[in-house]
Formats: sequence, C-alpha cells, structure tokens
Amino acid sequence: MRYELIIFDNDGVLVDSEPISNALLAAYLTELGHPTSYEESLRDYMGAAMHRVHDLVEERTGQRLPADFDEVFHARVFAAFERELEPVPGAVQVLEKLAADRVPYCVASSGSHERIRVGHRKTGLDRWFDEGRVFSSQDVGRGKPAPDLFLYAAERMGVAPEKCVVVEDSPLGVQAAVAAGMDVYGFTAMTPADRLAGATRLFSDMGELADLLV
Repeated sequence: MRYELIIFDNDGVLVDSEPISNALLAAYLTELGHPTSYEESLRDYMGAAMHRVHDLVEERTGQRLPADFDEVFHARVFAAFERELEPVPGAVQVLEKLAADRVPYCVASSGSHERIRVGHRKTGLDRWFDEGRVFSSQDVGRGKPAPDLFLYAAERMGVAPEKCVVVEDSPLGVQAAVAAGMDVYGFTAMTPADRLAGATRLFSDMGELADLLV
C-alpha cells in the first residue's frame, strides 16, 4: 500500500445519501422562497458544510435562512435516511479489505457527527468506524474547500499529510484535499469527471478502489 492513511468522505462515497439530501435541500429552500433545483443543489452544496448554504443564500438574496433551518432540514434528512439510505455499492468490500490488510482509514465529512452516525447505523457501516475514526466539519473552524478537516483527521490519526490519500466525490472536497497537500482519488459515480479535474486519479466503481490504492 502506497499510503499510510485512507481518508474517506462520507456522503456519496460511503453512504448513498447525496440524491436524498440534495432533493430535500432543494425542496426546502424552494419552500422558503429561494427557488432551487436538484441540479443546482448538487452544483452549489454537494460536499459542503451547512454554513455554506446559509452563506450563499444570504450573499445572493440578502436574506437569512430561519434560525431553525438546520434543525428542520436534518430532521427531514434523518427521516428519509431511515426509509431509503443504502451503502454505496462496493463500499463494504473496500472497508473489509482495508481492515483485513490492517490499512489505517477514517472518515472526514462535512456532515455533523449525528448525520454521520445516523447514516452509518442505518447502512451497517458503523461496525467499521469507532469514534476514533470519525471526523466532522464540526471539529474544525472551516469546512471544505478549506483543508482544515483533512489536516485535523491526519493529525489525529498520526499520519503526515503527504502520506494520506482522500477519497472524494465533490469538487469542494477535491479542492480541500489538494490544499491539504494530499493525494485525492475522485469518485465519479455521481459527479462528472471534469468537475473533479484536480484529483490525482479518477475512478467510477467503489469496488475497485482497494486495488487502485496498491
């Protein structure tokens, strides 16, 4: 293995949550008077922490979202997760191989710790991630595209940035990994390859990742 730490994004990489959450986000913003399509939500918010939603809406409209926006949105997302969420095809096989080969790995997500845990419990991925392997944008001052989250995860895992690889499916995540001085493998199952152009390598089948990392 050429890397000493594999850092996974969560949404869209380990759990197939991006279609669910972005459809709900677009609908909720539209409901609040900020017309947003599913495609626009993917373009503007995929891979981002919630503060980006607040910042962009205020920047574009001069209006602030309601104080309970995050609470209402997450309640809708968690309810939908319980009904619909599945692991990304191939994710379980990758985690099994990394664990069997004793390759260190963790997850570093723009989502909250609660969102990560809800998704992992529903999909059964919680067996692969104890508390010491889970990092959220809540743990740092700035979310992606800032490098802070990935640098924090590497520091906590005791691995130098240049010996890490990030697995990402969003342009913001790729930017963050590059800024952190890490290699990044761009997962193109949902994101057009040209939007992940800064990645070290591109791949479309999560089941192939373990072999690509060797």
